[in-house]
Amino acid sequence: MIQINKVTGLMLLLVAVLAVSACATKGGSATGKADNTLTKAEKAAGWVLLFDGTSLEHWRGFHKENAPAAWQVEDGAIALVGGQGGDIISKKEYENFELMLDWKISEGGNSGIFFHVSEDPKFKYTWQTGPEMQIIDDERHPDAKQGKNNNRQAGTNYDMHPLATPAVKPVGEYNTVRLVVKDGHVEQYLNGKKVVEYNLWSPEWEALVKGSKFASMPEYGQYKSGYIALQDHGDKVWFKNIKIRPL
Repeated sequence: MIQINKVTGLMLLLVAVLAVSACATKGGSATGKADNTLTKAEKAAGWVLLFDGTSLEHWRGFHKENAPAAWQVEDGAIALVGGQGGDIISKKEYENFELMLDWKISEGGNSGIFFHVSEDPKFKYTWQTGPEMQIIDDERHPDAKQGKNNNRQAGTNYDMHPLATPAVKPVGEYNTVRLVVKDGHVEQYLNGKKVVEYNLWSPEWEALVKGSKFASMPEYGQYKSGYIALQDHGDKVWFKNIKIRPL
């Protein structure tokens, strides 16, 4: 009887492992929740999907009507697959919000997530106005070793605030971002850890801008609402499970 119970236990364990594996293969998670979907609870809480896994209907190019051809849907993710496509932005502007997404960077790659981006014609790039949560291969991209106090590593407020604690996963694995912006107070989370916290438009913010590469950009980080942007830095990058909740 003891041996039978052991065999039964092993069989159940094998079934569980196969179920998790099958779920991952289909783009889901070990919890059974499929990628790029919302639960009933999330919908009731006000979350909105910005990517359904099949189209770029919620995104367009910066200063463009449609998404550039360099951005495609690949394996259930928005992927930069070509060069010189330019950054893409959300079709709607946001002021106070909670944003969540998963990103994966290619080896030696660089990218970023921007918010409060202005599309005023006088701005040629998203990074002239929008603060950036950095995406980068810390081990292989040289920019991750530059800046002050490692403030250009993955998860940082690029060139402004360093990490409170390391949290990035190895290249090739997806990282989960949670970005909360409320009345100028910003909290950045990476893989469940709060890695950066700061206040826009504060004396500290102004001092940091003056000491950064954005010192010559008087309107950097000054807008109280704007677009979400995903960066084309020339390196392959993937984004999925993109959802936002206005606050």
